Amino acid sequence: MLKTLNQKISIVLILLSAGYLYMSYNLKEYSYVPVDSDFLPKVLGYLLIVLAVFLFFDKSSETEEEKEKRQVPGSEILVLLAVGGMIFLYIFLLEIIGFVLSSVLFVFCCSLFLGYRKHKINAMVAVIFPLVMYLSFNYLLQISLPQGILPF
Repeated sequence: MLKTLNQKISIVLILLSAGYLYMSYNLKEYSYVPVDSDFLPKVLGYLLIVLAVFLFFDKSSETEEEKEKRQVPGSEILVLLAVGGMIFLYIFLLEIIGFVLSSVLFVFCCSLFLGYRKHKINAMVAVIFPLVMYLSFNYLLQISLPQGILPF
């Protein structure tokens, strides 16, 4: 039935997006807001389903060279696990210290861990990007992000 790797991945993505959509339909609705909290998750869930359907019907086949590229060396598995741990720490700290501080820490530490050595540029990006995202979401889109310990 499922002949290619793309078809198998597509089915997993469809099931994952169905669960994601189920949870997004259970989000709390807020009155008097122009864009509700469930809008973006629903759009992303449906987009994932559409892209997974396209992936299911993709006719390209995997070559031996592509199969070799898929193999992850053992040394890189530790790097992937460390970045995964940083992501879980980011998620854990998001509500506690807020979006801006947790994002600044995550972007700076993750970039540093992955080998980026221009510390001034790294610090500027780690501060400016989360601030722009926070201000855009809170004041332009009127979608509240976790404030945490910051007063704004």
